[in-house]
Amino acid sequence: MADVFSIGLIQMACGPDAGENLRRAEEFVRQAAGRGAQVVCLPELFRTQYFCQREDAALFDLAEPVPGPTTQRMAELARREGVAIIASVFEKRALGVYHNTAVVLDSDGALRGLYRKMHIPDDPLYYEKFYFTPGDLGFKVFELKPFPVSRYPFPVRSERETGLSVGTLVCWDQWYPEGARLTALQGAHLLFYPTAIGWHPAEKEQCGAAQLDAWRTIQRSHAIANGVYVAAVNRVGHETGNVLGKPAPGAGLDFWGTSFLCDPFGQIIAEASADGEEVLVGEVDLKKMEEVRRNWPFLRDRRIDAYGAISQRLLDGK
Repeated sequence: MADVFSIGLIQMACGPDAGENLRRAEEFVRQAAGRGAQVVCLPELFRTQYFCQREDAALFDLAEPVPGPTTQRMAELARREGVAIIASVFEKRALGVYHNTAVVLDSDGALRGLYRKMHIPDDPLYYEKFYFTPGDLGFKVFELKPFPVSRYPFPVRSERETGLSVGTLVCWDQWYPEGARLTALQGAHLLFYPTAIGWHPAEKEQCGAAQLDAWRTIQRSHAIANGVYVAAVNRVGHETGNVLGKPAPGAGLDFWGTSFLCDPFGQIIAEASADGEEVLVGEVDLKKMEEVRRNWPFLRDRRIDAYGAISQRLLDGK
């Protein structure tokens, strides 16, 4: 059975023109596929600038159904290029009900499923609770269609076909170990985190390095604690939230890029810069995943009989 898979991460800047963002995203996916990527992930809400910098009911017009225009374009691209695609969309589920949704499209263009962002932030310039209903599908794993490994230009260990199990979480979910654990326990080999995270310019000098370090550390810890690969896929560049011709008030956000893929012991396999667009390609090796889990058997040694209280908010007796 083949056990090495090539993963593409698209770190891109997002401008005020949604159509141009979509066109450029397609081009980046083609570049990743041309370098042998079998699964490609785009950043969170890549079609527009990050619109949650303000609360504006007019911006609900950005939402679209699934299937819809973006997923149809991406499905056609997946089929043409023979790659699976993780695409983040502003989903219009029903009148007045919207989600921040990761769509999983298989290499034949089939819609494999949805993950709706579970943890919704509400912070200055990240006013997501105004726009997004919390996810109600739970934490999920998607079995991707087997890949014909012989067509790819990197070494593999068999000519047989095999698939890859992936989990998709979204941005703010990356700070919660429970989501990573519950996804890993369902058999995920790789956790994707499509992301839109950056600095407030006024606090970047004082707090920026610590914030970025915490972000990288928490996601690497998910890889280590669960013995899985983790891919964090961020956008890059300064944005004022210019959507529908109307920038958000204030100084905007500096998205810190630094997308990365790490292995099951948290070692960085590929990492992008903090300030440039990049197409990262790295390998997921299931043999290495097995080796790490044999030597660091965290899942074996879990005391599942002792964790019932984890479902409570606090253990303060109230």
